[in-house]
Formats: sequence, structure tokens, C-alpha cells
Amino acid sequence: MPMLRNPSAKYSPFPQVPLTDRQWPTRTITAPPRWLSTDLRDGNQAIVDPMDAHKKTRFFDLLVEIGVKEIEVGFPSAGATEFDFISGLVKSGRVPEDVLVQVLTQSREDLIRTSFASLSGSHAAIVHLYNAVSPAWREVVFGMTRDQVRDIAVHGAKVMRDEAGKQPATDWHFQYSPETFSTAELDFSLEVCEAVMEVLAPTPDHPIILNLPATVEAATPNIYADQVEYFIRNLPNRDSAVISLHTHNDRGTGVAAAELALMAGADRVEGCLFGNGERTGNCCLVTMALNMYTQGVDPQLDFSDIDRVIETVEYCNELPVHQRHPYGGELVYTAFSGSHQDAIKKGFAALESQNDPHWRVPYLPIDPADLGRSYEAVIRVNSQSGKGGFAWVLEQDQGLKLPKKMQADFSPHVQRMADAVGRELNASDIWEAFKGAYHVQTADKHFQLDGYEERRGSDGTRLFTGTIAVEGREQTVSGRGNGLISSVLTTIEDAFGLSLEVVDYTEHALTTGRDSRAAAYLECRDAGGRTIWGCGIDEDVATASVRAVLSAANSAIEPN
Repeated sequence: MPMLRNPSAKYSPFPQVPLTDRQWPTRTITAPPRWLSTDLRDGNQAIVDPMDAHKKTRFFDLLVEIGVKEIEVGFPSAGATEFDFISGLVKSGRVPEDVLVQVLTQSREDLIRTSFASLSGSHAAIVHLYNAVSPAWREVVFGMTRDQVRDIAVHGAKVMRDEAGKQPATDWHFQYSPETFSTAELDFSLEVCEAVMEVLAPTPDHPIILNLPATVEAATPNIYADQVEYFIRNLPNRDSAVISLHTHNDRGTGVAAAELALMAGADRVEGCLFGNGERTGNCCLVTMALNMYTQGVDPQLDFSDIDRVIETVEYCNELPVHQRHPYGGELVYTAFSGSHQDAIKKGFAALESQNDPHWRVPYLPIDPADLGRSYEAVIRVNSQSGKGGFAWVLEQDQGLKLPKKMQADFSPHVQRMADAVGRELNASDIWEAFKGAYHVQTADKHFQLDGYEERRGSDGTRLFTGTIAVEGREQTVSGRGNGLISSVLTTIEDAFGLSLEVVDYTEHALTTGRDSRAAAYLECRDAGGRTIWGCGIDEDVATASVRAVLSAANSAIEPN
């Protein structure tokens, strides 16, 4: 069947929330929420091959290491594998004192009892009870009335209360989800949650967690924020409840919905690292946490070595993190476009001279170094790249800081190579192209410096005496000038009839320290008015300038 020309015949727009004085649009996120990872449960049930105990243990250790304090470790009533993993995790003492493990259970008495049994011996734990409350589930799936659905939640809460009483040594925390909250009537979600609270009797010192799932994302994220704000404003005993969010990404806005709902007053966010989960996935905790980080808020999650986090997640889930995934993807800090590269290069240059630590690099919302990434891959060169791209690569790889006009001179060489090879150019490619274009550190030179001496004449001029191999044959040559470069140019003209005039000269150290090498760049004009560039590199800056002259001379004898 083709797509409908009139989709409104089949699909209805989502209704607005009756909230005329909403407050969340004027708020900002100034502190991190409580984070709950569902990677070991929601993310685990969403992969082709569920994790075994080894992988789940490795993932759990990663979550603890990066600072997640609440971890949903599984669905113990799903089978022996889940039950044994959870029970073993508790009994092994692997759960730190400051970490709360959580298990999920449907509101069925036998499943709730199994869930509590899996956590026997825990110092503290969360039992997460849920049942679906939306009209589609009540009418299509269950064939139940509102009262019957509410009674399911109330009965489950009573069983939870009683099971917790049998294990008083554990600090039990209760969580209830009116599953399918985002597509349910708000008044009914409130009614069910109030009924559960009456059974479990939470207090401000020991609150219940009320989790509000966008089980299937069905509206724009502002609607979810409205729903959460409406729920909070109409919930009795709000101070005895932690409001938790569990968004999905069916419309591609799972993170946005969680961010807006946090502004609407929620306290806690559930999700998975890199957004794994059923269908299009859950809220991505990495993205949401680093969104806060770029706004100056410490998310209290540590992604200082994001590549190792990715390695573990990919190993455990057997799913790749997309190259364009926010913050973590292989290419998210990479620019191929010439204009982007130029802006990034200038941004990094400005950082070196500014008087404050604030990050202001165009196209990079976060410093890759904060996440353990190097700057080497920030700019990469292909046929779409410009001068800023290869100049950045040469600077990062070889320490060369090409003058802007030399960048323009070198650009056609890079473009020809990129077109010829038909792929991205790496640092080695660009360095080889540079050496070939300016006869730097190559053996196939017309003029090759073998050695030289410089003396100051009685009249203040400089006398250059050197040995230059021409096509492999050594010649002793000499010349006089006002300085070293002019004396070498005079020598070239007197000995070989090649006239070059200096237009500009720059030099710099390639690295810091006493053993640093120097690079010299020479812009010349030949007798015909053609601009010629030369580059010399040597441990001695004077020798580097001599090599730059010979580099220009080698280029000058080549045909246009």
C-alpha cells in the first residue's frame, strides 16, 4: 500500500494538555537529575542476542565506574538466567554501598515475590512495579475497566509492601510506573498513582519513585513536558514522590522530551548509554548528560574516556555506535568541509591567545579532549576540503604552520592528489604531497645542499660558501649579500643563472625545547614574475633558511 494522501483519515493529531499557565518553558536545567541506567534490562531485552552473565557483569562494572548510582539490573521473573545474575550480583558483594540496584516486575503476585527473592541480602534496592493504564491497553489488550486496571496496581503495591516487610534488613525503595503514561488520560494516571501511594505510604524522607513512561513517543516533546508538569502540579503529597522519566525515541526526540520534562519539574531520568532500547531506543544518557555539560552543568557522570565506554557498550550489545551519534560517534568532531575546517582552525588559534578558559571553537560544541579524544581527527581531508584542512593536518602531524599564501599555493597539489586517489587523504598522504611539492627531505632534487659556511665581510656583508650537488654532481659555490638568505640567492644566480627575489620570509620552531627543529618558509618571485615558494627544515634555523632557498630554486626550474 502506498502512503495515504490524506493521513488524517487514519491518524489523529495528539491532543493538547489543558495547561494554560505552563511554567517549564522559562526554566533552565541547572543541576543533574538522578540517573537510572536501564541498559541491563530495557536495553538488554532490545538486542538480538541478550547479554550473558559475563557481559552483564562487565556492563554493570562500567556503569558503576562512570558514576551511575541507580542501575536496573534485570527482570528476575523472566527466567533463571536473569534471576541467577541478579542474585549472584547481590551475593558477590559487587554492588557498592552508594549504588542502588533496581529490578522490574509486572503487577502480578508471583512475579513480585520472585523479584524480591532475587534481591535477598541486598543492603538497599528498588523494586519497580508497573502496569499499563492507557485506553488502548485497557480496551484492546486487557478488555478491562478503569477500576479493574487501578485494582491491578493497588494489589501489586500491597504485595510489594508485604514482601518488603519480610526482609527488614534491606532498605527497600518502591517505584511505580503507570505504563503507557504518555498516551493515557492524565486524571487516570493521577488516580492510579494516588491509590498506589496510599498503600505504600511514602514520606518526604522515604519517597516513592513515580516513573512516567513515554512508552511509545506519540507527540512533540513539549506535550510530554506539559503532561509531566500537569501531573506534578496535581499530585497530592508531591514532596513524598520522586518524579522519574522514561522516554522513548519513536519520533526521534527522546532526549528532547526528557530535557523538557526535567524543566517541567521531574527529578530523575531513566535511559540507556547511547540510547539502546526497544524500537528506536530510549533516552540516550550520554547525549543528555553531555548536553548539560556543554551548558556548564556537571552531570556527575564521567565520560572522560568515551572511546572505552563505546568499546564496552558495543561489545556487550553487539550493536555499533553510529558514526554520527552525538558526542560519541567516530565522525562527530570531524570536519571535511573547507569552510568548516577554516573556522575550526581559526577557533583553535584564538584559544591560544584568549585570556579566559571558555570554549569558543566554531562547529565544536564540546572540547573533544574532555572526552579523551585527540585533535588529530577533528579535521580530515578529502576532495571537499579546503586550505584550512590540510594546513591543520600538517600542523598537527608535522608541526608546520604554513603562511596563508603558501596554503593557497599548496592547495592545488592536495586537490590533485585527492581527485587522483578518490578517497580521504591521511596525514601521511598530505606530508608526502608537501615534500614532493617543495622538495623537502627528498632525494630527487636538482639542487642538493651538502654543506656550507658563512662569514661576515669587513664591509658588513655576508659571504656564503657552500657545496651544492647539481643533478648529483658536487659544486663549490659562493656569493655575497646583506644577509644569509641574500648571499645564498646571489650564489644561486652567479653559479646557475637563476634569479629569485625575496618577497616574504617566516620561520618558527616545530616543537618546544632545546632540541627543537626549525621550519623556514620563503616566498620568492622569479625573473618572469612567477611566485615561487620554498620550505626548509633543520635543527639549525640558519640552515633551515638555506634549505628554504634551495627548495624555492628547485621549484623555480620546474615548468609552470
